[in-house]
Amino acid sequence: MFDFLFRPTHTAYLKRASALLEEAQMARIEHQAAAEHHSALARMYAERARRLENELYRQPRAAEHGPDTVAVEDRPQLYSLDGSRKATPHPAGS
Repeated sequence: MFDFLFRPTHTAYLKRASALLEEAQMARIEHQAAAEHHSALARMYAERARRLENELYRQPRAAEHGPDTVAVEDRPQLYSLDGSRKATPHPAGS
């Protein structure tokens, strides 16, 4: 008598499959957007690493200012994530 209530119908299966398909498509879109975001971050950090390596390993112009000093404008500018670092004049060896 109640057998029809417990047996899934073809229509119910199609509705459920449709809902699962929509869920999968939304997850794909969300993950694709996240992948684009992470790719942009990876490019940004690669550029930052390249820039910091260039600043770290380039030779200071010591001949122009004496052997122990580097001009303030020639020193690498380092930035922290919170922007709290400030460039302060000091000798290169400090």
